[in-house]
This record gives sequence, C-alpha cells and structure tokens, in this order.
Amino acid sequence: MKTLSVVIPVYNEVENVPLMAARIHEALAGMDYEVIFVDDGSKDGTVKAVRQLDDSRIKLVEFMRNFGQSSAMMAGIQAAEGEWIATLDGDLQNDPIDIPDMLRRAREEDWDMVAGVRANRKDGFLLRKLPSRIANRIIQRSTGVRIKDYGCSLKVMRAQVAKQIGIYGELHRFIPVLIALQGGRITQMDVRHHPRQFGESKYGLGRTFRVMADLLLMLFMLRYQQRPIHLFGTWGLLIFVIGVLINLFMFGMKLAGADIWGKPLLLLGIFLTLGGIQLITFGIMFEIQNRTYYESQGKRPYTIRNIFVGKDKVKSDS
Repeated sequence: MKTLSVVIPVYNEVENVPLMAARIHEALAGMDYEVIFVDDGSKDGTVKAVRQLDDSRIKLVEFMRNFGQSSAMMAGIQAAEGEWIATLDGDLQNDPIDIPDMLRRAREEDWDMVAGVRANRKDGFLLRKLPSRIANRIIQRSTGVRIKDYGCSLKVMRAQVAKQIGIYGELHRFIPVLIALQGGRITQMDVRHHPRQFGESKYGLGRTFRVMADLLLMLFMLRYQQRPIHLFGTWGLLIFVIGVLINLFMFGMKLAGADIWGKPLLLLGIFLTLGGIQLITFGIMFEIQNRTYYESQGKRPYTIRNIFVGKDKVKSDS
C-alpha cells in the first residue's frame, strides 16, 4: 500500500495540469505516493494534458460528462490506494508543499483529518471572501464542527475514514462534518493560497443557496440520521394532539348549538390532525428504511476505532 494518494478534481484546467503535477512531484519528493486526476467532463483538452504527463505515479479517472466537484472527489477517493488521502483543487491556488506538514501532523498526533485554512486568501472580498465567511460562520454554529474554512479543498485524511463517507450532490464542502459523523478526529492548520494564474473560477454567488440547502441535510444527518422518528414522530404527535384538541373544542361548540361548518378553526383542526398522522407515518417509514439500509449491507450504526485485550491492541481502524 502506498503512503499517500493525492486526489485532484479538474474541470477545464488544461494550463494548470502540468504545473500542478510538477509542483506535487517537487513537494512530495522521496515519498511513496500516487496522483489521481479526476476529469469532470472537461472540454478544453485537460484529459490530453494529463495523459501527456506519462508518469506511472499518475492516474486519470475520466468522467463521461460533468457530474460536479463532489462526484469527482468521491471517485478519486474510491480509486485511491494510499493509506492517507490528500485532496486539493487543480487551479494551483492550493499549494502541494503544505501536504507533507499536514500528513506529519496527522500521523504524529493521530488525527483522522487535517483541514487546511487559507490564512492569506488570494480572492476577491465581495464575491468570494465575504460569502465564504458568512457561510463558514453559519455552518460552524449549526453543526458544532469548528472548522474555520469549509471552502478550502486542501485536506489530508485517513483513507479508512475517507472511504466510508458518501460525498453526494455537492457535499464536498461538508467533508469535515461527514467525517465527524463517523466519529473522526479533526484538526486544522494554516496553509498557503495563491491567486489563480490560468482559467476562470467555476463558482460564484449562486452557490450560496446550494450550500444552505446542503446545510439543512447536514443538520438532519447530524441529529436524526439514526433516529428519524424522533424528528417526525415528535412534531407529528404535537401537531396531531393540537388538531384533536381543536376538533374536540369545535365538537363541543356544535353540541352547544353553534354553526361550525366552514369555520377556519374547524379546517385548521382537520388539517393539523391529518398532518400529524402523515408526519408520524413518515417517521415510521424512514425508520424501516434506515434499518433496511444498515441490515441489507451488513453495516452498523457505529464505528470502532480500536479494540484492546488487556493492554494489547488487537484491532484498529487502519
């Protein structure tokens, strides 16, 4: 097994590919490593540029079309053969020279992930830095995972942990949260950041709403992934009881001779009762689906780091 796999999603980065490969080889000289470029449906000759590198340490995973950065990162992680996995962007803004220090810290201090923090970020303030700072603050407070820079792609992770996470949709920004869900130990350190030399950024303000939608999913997974009935059942019961109480009140008014037909309060009581029943039903269905997910694949809703017999370690996650 190799020591390190470097995963680099690329999309229309033809000018950056040879320079990135050269920087990686210089930064990782003397290490046992591989480099995995994942082409996310480029149309500018990026695939040709990677293939021209002609290096046995370089792999190319080529998508049939553009699937997005999260899918590219997931494909690279699954293709990795190293004990540790480093991820970074292919636009030369991340610097591979930081990888050895991050790997050293992860190994010596027994971290499952070391996340990079762009200490001196070379991007525009209004369109890049400000939205990123706002999003980082919201994610930190919502999830409790205190990473300063969720947008930094430069990370070093233990392969055993990284391969267990599912980076679907656009969840690459939430890799620290996904690893935290597995019980992984996470830290962070400052890394270098350079201005883009070639090409154009693939991201803008439009991603803000997607990040917020992904955040809602992360909050659900953090709090209710293994117990969805606690979310849907609790709210369902509360809404159902309120609906029943309103209906009983309206029934009492009817017995007293009042005309209740068509009253907004009657309609509210009916809707709340039906809505509560629906939420409880959803909770039960999700619980059954959750058990099917774990039991059909032999998975467990927990992860074990080490097993000791007496003072001796007999099994570890690596």
